[in-house]
Amino acid sequence: MEPTVTDAPESSRYEIRDGDRLLGLAAYQRRGDQVVFTHTEVEDSQEHSGLGSRLVRGALDDVRRSGGTVVPLCSFVKGWIERHPEYRDLVDAPAEH
Repeated sequence: MEPTVTDAPESSRYEIRDGDRLLGLAAYQRRGDQVVFTHTEVEDSQEHSGLGSRLVRGALDDVRRSGGTVVPLCSFVKGWIERHPEYRDLVDAPAEH
């Protein structure tokens, strides 16, 4: 089975799963149309398998489809966007509290 990325708004995170098995997550805080990514992790056994990249791409594609923007506070998401300039247009400045 191919791992899938889905938004789990009740948990404030995007998840990558293989069936029912959680392989990784990208935690966020929503501020209107802005998605502030705060933490990303994948299962230790999956660390160098590309799942983190697949997770971030899926999450950012979902934000793009909904017309939102992102604030990459998480170093993994920030670094991923820096390596994939086609996603830089999604980056927004942090919202004021």
